Amino acid sequence: MSFGNVPYRTLLGLPGVTGQAVLGFLAQLTQQVAPVGIVLVVQYASGSLALAGVTAGAFSVGAGMGRPVHGRLMDRRGPGPVLAATALVHTAALVVLAVLAGGDLPSWVMVALAWLAGAGLPPISLSMRIAWGRRMADSGRTAAYSLVYLVQELAFLIGPLVFGLLIAAGTSAPGGAAPETVESSSLALVVVAVAAGLGTLAFARALGAGPVTETRDRGRVFADRRMLVLVSVALLLGGVFGALQVGLPALAAARDAPAATGLLVAALSLGGIAGAAVYGARSWTSSPAVRLVGLMLALGVVVAPLVLIEALPVVWIGLFAGGLALNPAVTTTSLLVDEFAPAAQAEAFGWVSTAIGMGGAVGSGVAGVTGEGHGASAPFLAAAAFALVGAGLALTLRGRG
Repeated sequence: MSFGNVPYRTLLGLPGVTGQAVLGFLAQLTQQVAPVGIVLVVQYASGSLALAGVTAGAFSVGAGMGRPVHGRLMDRRGPGPVLAATALVHTAALVVLAVLAGGDLPSWVMVALAWLAGAGLPPISLSMRIAWGRRMADSGRTAAYSLVYLVQELAFLIGPLVFGLLIAAGTSAPGGAAPETVESSSLALVVVAVAAGLGTLAFARALGAGPVTETRDRGRVFADRRMLVLVSVALLLGGVFGALQVGLPALAAARDAPAATGLLVAALSLGGIAGAAVYGARSWTSSPAVRLVGLMLALGVVVAPLVLIEALPVVWIGLFAGGLALNPAVTTTSLLVDEFAPAAQAEAFGWVSTAIGMGGAVGSGVAGVTGEGHGASAPFLAAAAFALVGAGLALTLRGRG
């Protein structure tokens, strides 16, 4: 079941796919860098962590609002125009924010620019799902969607590392002070934003033109009521992400090892990469709906015991195991979109992405409240609850639409 086996070999053997994967990786560098970069730039410029948090939140809200709109436009006009327009908006908003934040820019303008950067976040993974899914038979779409998340996860891992190296390079001169830190953070954000913008334009050119779906039935995303259920399951899946994002640093801090946060986050990401690679490397006989139930159930069962575990190395193993189910579960939601909303795929993918993002916000909030009241391990119980409720809800997806 190696990465080189069918169906990955078939997918990567299609003309243009390898190049699109590389360009898609470059185009997604800002997805994790932008929120972190916005926090650093705004906090350094204003001295207010609260304003930095609000500004980063505006970016996330904008991204969630933009996805369904991007999808609807892609269903009607194809990926090229949408990718080009969003690349320009996203890059310009980030560059303006990074360059002007240090010069008495009003708070509301910084928030608005961050929202605009989020609303213009190019729909790279959505475009890859559509383009690659169309070129693979039904049995090969698991590999196609798994590769989408592998590329995205690698960008999530490497983007912040590149961003950190750029900041370090800008502040490595002897005698560096706070002004140099401000400038290096802004410059690093500009460099990554421009690189991602250029990557997006090249990616759009590599994909080519044309509508991404054969039909253009406006408003038909939720014609099958199971699509509403799927969005709800995606919301709960996002809740798992959000709860873990709060729970990991809280647990590390409670163990007097805050530096271990990065290792714990890496465990989840590495598990996700391994899970996506293995999940897409074989053909499955069970239906996607049945697999989604099993994956959500496995995720909840793996995460729940972390509430009781004290040793961080054991937590690391548990998180890696959770990642093995987490990314395949996200991949499976894409397979179900193919089944439930074939007439408006791109917009349907957009709604699923928005639901995952909204679920992340809800999960973070729930985890924060439970962690405050019941200890640093409580967010893991919240994450497990989201997964198990999602598994129960996914059971209804096996019925007729």
